[in-house]
Amino acid sequence: MVGAASNIRKASSVLILVVTLGWWTPGVWAQATASDQVAFAQPLPDIDVGQLMHEVEARQKAAEAIEKDYLYHAVDRVEQLDRQGKVKKTQTKEYDVFWMEGVPVRKLTRKDGRALSADEQRKESERIDKAVKKAREKRAKAEAKGEVTDPNGDEEVTVSRLLELGRFGNARRVTLDGRRTIAVDFTGDPKAETRNRMEAVIRDTAGTVWVDEQDLALARVEGHFLKSFKIGAGLVVNIEKGTSFSMVQRKVNGEVWLPERIEGRGAARAFLLFSFRGNFREIDSDYRKFKVTTTILPGMGKVEEEK
Repeated sequence: MVGAASNIRKASSVLILVVTLGWWTPGVWAQATASDQVAFAQPLPDIDVGQLMHEVEARQKAAEAIEKDYLYHAVDRVEQLDRQGKVKKTQTKEYDVFWMEGVPVRKLTRKDGRALSADEQRKESERIDKAVKKAREKRAKAEAKGEVTDPNGDEEVTVSRLLELGRFGNARRVTLDGRRTIAVDFTGDPKAETRNRMEAVIRDTAGTVWVDEQDLALARVEGHFLKSFKIGAGLVVNIEKGTSFSMVQRKVNGEVWLPERIEGRGAARAFLLFSFRGNFREIDSDYRKFKVTTTILPGMGKVEEEK
């Protein structure tokens, strides 16, 4: 149900509200929720919003090196709803999230409250081995061509490209969790030409980004789809218009901003075999520094907490 965790923080594209597509396979989409922590909002003097986003992008790239030293726990809860909006099925999954060989990893540890069996652990280890190898190979091929990618080897959507796909504006100062932030709205340009699926998603999305004014880090993101998003005329993927999502980050150990909560609500269908309508919530906690030693996964190394 949930894909690679790091993609929601492709902050080089700044608009994380769209990059949640990398986190969730079609079927789980987050809901934009009104923040009860916003104390007030006031207009800012004229600022160059584009330049602000470029600075956020640069800060995030620097923070990524620090993030690689952290291990944390993620609990995902998915609620399938019927047509009347009543919960008909609930599923929970727990993960250890960390970096291995420069690749972000989500290691499944529990499903619906039970630990994985020995066979499930073996399959999970094999899956991660393959995913890390594939990401490294993709990065190597791209680097050989002089292309810039994210840690998973996928093409990055930079701020410069975002500014071609839509518009940032309406900057204002907002107090969020006791800290001053700059809230900026984004609206995709439906006429913009896109180069890949991710750009098509960005073009058809609108939302708001809250940037911590002191650290120039993303503190909160909310967004929604302006129209239904389809791949293969809807036969491969079909996400309903209005599907929405939000993410909150917090500062950890006074040095790096990392996810705290992701929420969602929406409906989607995939390959005519998978249909989903419901709610999603992920809670990220227990952040701690670690070092890699020998055997957390076959052939990959063990994660130990740094003293």
